[in-house]
Amino acid sequence: MQDPREIYELDEDAVARLWPSAPEPGAGPVLVHAITGFVDAGNAGERAVEHLLDRGEVTRLVTFDVDQLLDYRSKRATMTFSTDRWSGYDDPHLVVDHVRDAEGTGFLLLHGAEPDLQWERVVAALRGVVDRLGVSLTVGIHGIPMGIPHTRPLSVTAHATRPELVAEHASWFGTVKVPASLAALLELRLGQAGHDAVGYTVHVPHYLAQSAYPPATVVALEHVQRLTGLDLATGDLAEAALDATTEVERQVHDSEEVAAVVRALEEQYDAFARAVGRTSLLADTAPIPTADELGAEFERFLAQQGD
Repeated sequence: MQDPREIYELDEDAVARLWPSAPEPGAGPVLVHAITGFVDAGNAGERAVEHLLDRGEVTRLVTFDVDQLLDYRSKRATMTFSTDRWSGYDDPHLVVDHVRDAEGTGFLLLHGAEPDLQWERVVAALRGVVDRLGVSLTVGIHGIPMGIPHTRPLSVTAHATRPELVAEHASWFGTVKVPASLAALLELRLGQAGHDAVGYTVHVPHYLAQSAYPPATVVALEHVQRLTGLDLATGDLAEAALDATTEVERQVHDSEEVAAVVRALEEQYDAFARAVGRTSLLADTAPIPTADELGAEFERFLAQQGD
């Protein structure tokens, strides 16, 4: 592997201003990441980044050399053509910014384009940043399409480098093989190096996966808040979430075909919730089943259904 330190620039002056004395290992800021290019149903992670960057003071700490990382022909950037000239270019980027929550607490935000090349080198570079800045916890967020209705609470798949970090969450899966992502590899490698890392994958109704769905962003950020104690001002997204829900309801009302799909999903959701003895898959009033119990109940439920 080529030297990971040669693939990014760290603004040492900015680091010195933010941390006059170097943070102790594991006692530094939280690192939140949402990298585009992999699955992000409902734009859950992308909208979260926009929201966090709009909060105010942003300091760029790390800038990766994306020219070494991207295949421009498979992941083309966008340019703007105005009448008779090229007037703009949306530069692809992969960066780490320092931002502040609603109470002024600083944390790190990794965002930008998922590299096509040199994943292990990028992950090694990020491990170096985690060590250099004493990152205490790394948290990733994104969305995946799921066969659930928008009329029921959004759930998440939680995963972590230590079971204790996600003990309150029921597992939706057993052992499966899925396409890799840089975010997943980062979590794996950080765990192998002894760092704490968590990921929250929001389940977005599959019929809304291709459009922005603010409720998914709210759920993702609320989980980050509960875990880290940061105040990410999710209330500022309430109006957008309500508008999105209202628009979905309008479209469902206007299409009997779509309404029938939603009713079928509601029946499946509710039947499964009853099968595991809970009124909601997110309810706290009943004990959360183990992964084996959940899988057994789900298999029994499916066996009782017709084709």
